[in-house]
Amino acid sequence: MSERHVALISLDVAPDRDIRIGEIVTAVAVPAANVVKDIRENIRNLTGGRMHHYERLVEDAIDFALHDLERKARERGYDGVIGVKLSHPHVVDGGVEIIAYGNGFWRNG
Repeated sequence: MSERHVALISLDVAPDRDIRIGEIVTAVAVPAANVVKDIRENIRNLTGGRMHHYERLVEDAIDFALHDLERKARERGYDGVIGVKLSHPHVVDGGVEIIAYGNGFWRNG
């Protein structure tokens, strides 16, 4: 059996949709950084340039959080999440923290 698709909508209002709004749904992701790559990124921070390891880490954190948000909405019986927001990714000691949240909704009809 395939999983039911849950819509993640960043708009605060769903245009042309008759929906009922539910409770807030949240997801937190904190993927760990690789210590060796962390040291390399700190050296790169001294010399300048893009920090590719941290960029990938932030992208992974966003993907994890959105996937978890979708899973939690599906488990609660929602058709989607509206008003999806992502917290500003924060590089913490040894990882990246991101929070995804929005209101679950059901389609009427």
